[in-house]
Amino acid sequence: MVLLSSWIFNSHVFVNFLLLIISWGITYGTETDILCLKSIKESLKDPNGYLKTSWDFNNKTEGFICRFTGVECWHPDENRVLNLKLSNMGLKGPFPRGIINCSSLTGLDLSINYLSGTIPGDISSLLTFVTSLDLSSNEFSGEIPDSLANCTYLNTLKLNQNQLTGQIPLRLGTLARIKMFDVSNNLLTGLVPNFTDGQVSVNYANNQGLCGSSSLGTCNPKGSSKSNTAVIAGVAVGGVTLAALGLAIFMFFFVRRVSYRKKEEDPEGNKWARTMKGTKTIKVSLFEKSISKMKLSDLMKATNNFSNTNIIGSGRTGAVYRATFEDGATFMVKRLQESQRSEKEFMSEMETLGTVKHRNLVPLLGFCVAKKERLLVFKNMPNGMLHDQLHPAAGDCTLDWPLRLKIAIGAAKGLAWLHHSCNPRIIHRNISSKCILLDADFEPKISDFGLARLMNPLDTHLSTFVNGEFGDFGYVAPEYTKTLVATPKGDVFSFGTILLELVTGERPAHVAKAPETFKGNLVEWIAELSSNSQLHDAIDESLVDKGDDNELFQFLKVACNCVTLVPKERPTMFEVYQFLRAIGGKYNFASEDEILVPEDIGNTDNMVELIVAREGNN
Repeated sequence: MVLLSSWIFNSHVFVNFLLLIISWGITYGTETDILCLKSIKESLKDPNGYLKTSWDFNNKTEGFICRFTGVECWHPDENRVLNLKLSNMGLKGPFPRGIINCSSLTGLDLSINYLSGTIPGDISSLLTFVTSLDLSSNEFSGEIPDSLANCTYLNTLKLNQNQLTGQIPLRLGTLARIKMFDVSNNLLTGLVPNFTDGQVSVNYANNQGLCGSSSLGTCNPKGSSKSNTAVIAGVAVGGVTLAALGLAIFMFFFVRRVSYRKKEEDPEGNKWARTMKGTKTIKVSLFEKSISKMKLSDLMKATNNFSNTNIIGSGRTGAVYRATFEDGATFMVKRLQESQRSEKEFMSEMETLGTVKHRNLVPLLGFCVAKKERLLVFKNMPNGMLHDQLHPAAGDCTLDWPLRLKIAIGAAKGLAWLHHSCNPRIIHRNISSKCILLDADFEPKISDFGLARLMNPLDTHLSTFVNGEFGDFGYVAPEYTKTLVATPKGDVFSFGTILLELVTGERPAHVAKAPETFKGNLVEWIAELSSNSQLHDAIDESLVDKGDDNELFQFLKVACNCVTLVPKERPTMFEVYQFLRAIGGKYNFASEDEILVPEDIGNTDNMVELIVAREGNN
């Protein structure tokens, strides 16, 4: 109790979480949330078809809206929207007022679209519990509504890259939980708010008329010492200037409209990439001498200005683009999500990660820092993510059992090396089947290792649970909901879920072949089958009766031990690797060991027998 009191006292974020959980309990979802998404789809133009193809309301299964593009739910089997992330979809239209029906919504991201009109004056009543609001890089005009100050849970408010005018409401300075406030690149004027928390990250850049802070300078006094003659002369000059300015503004918007039309005709390239003027000559820092020197301009050309069509994957740490250079070389470029670290800390972390090399890790080849952008360059993995191989959009998984076992052993070896032999040792924190990439020979490579440390540690763990951004909910170790602390045993739980994916062919958060009455995730389904002595029923039907049944069942037992609820009862990653290596001994998948045997691991002989004994004791 003392520890909990201390945590609540010292953490605004945890207080936010408790308040949101309480508010969630007294709001209503399901039907209203479905109505919310229907209204949004109807009110916005969707030229690229993101909503049209994904938001299918004819499906009436539990939690069906949770599988829509950009929709995150409080629970994957309950139609209660937690976050809406509709960034960079080319959407057009006014702010969608139907959002009011998403009564449990905490995060809204409509950035990098073509939304226009004014931000609703009653926005606080539309987004009662919002903690993160991102309307940046749109075409919103008019004034910033004063009612935003009533959104008392706000942590992040981004209104940059719009056409907003007038004064910033001074009442926004009373937002007690605000941590980030960005109104740069607008047409704002006047005095800026005085935030009560001195730790707020603010950005007022490229607003010619703002004043009242140390970076902007003091505001001019209301009175003036100029004589009436000077005033009259000023008015005369101002009239001429105003006429010229009016013409200039007209030409500006005319040219801008023509520019937008050209972008619609040629949709290649991301809007944020087009803001990187003056940075294209920045060099990419490379760790491999064999790679030709490259600049940011080379990355932009190789990715078609980071076009959406070049995206080959995305996750909590950012989107990944395929980069194809003129000489035919291909790489992967990750645009890292906004980091809480300074540029100096980021570059130091990159220098460390650049030295981390292992056969089963995706090597970091280089990085680039341009303005606020953080771009990472990796070796290309032709067979993409394990997640997409296991759960293809069309058709069934074609991976046979030996190949699935090979992937499991290699991935376990890479993660065990991070835990036990890497210096410094690394906890992944975000391991999922989307983080395991496959090269041309289907050799598994773990990606995103070390990137979680670039985020604010506390915020990372909390958002992992609250925002559902830890892959799918099915990967999250149950103790995270209580401790919010990353541990090696948390990685083991997540890896165990990947093993269950491999042997069952099911998704972590939704089990297709479970009874309709079952509302849990993959781990919970396995636990239910185990309690009824029906574990064999979990194995992917395409794998059984092919002479591998004993290996499949032993593999399933390893996975079950990894996802046990009590962390200390889970094996270490070194043990998991040895278990899997023993199961696949006849295939000779494992190369010479470069993993140091941890001091707390004794004799590693008869690992399979050890795990069978553990299963029996459970």
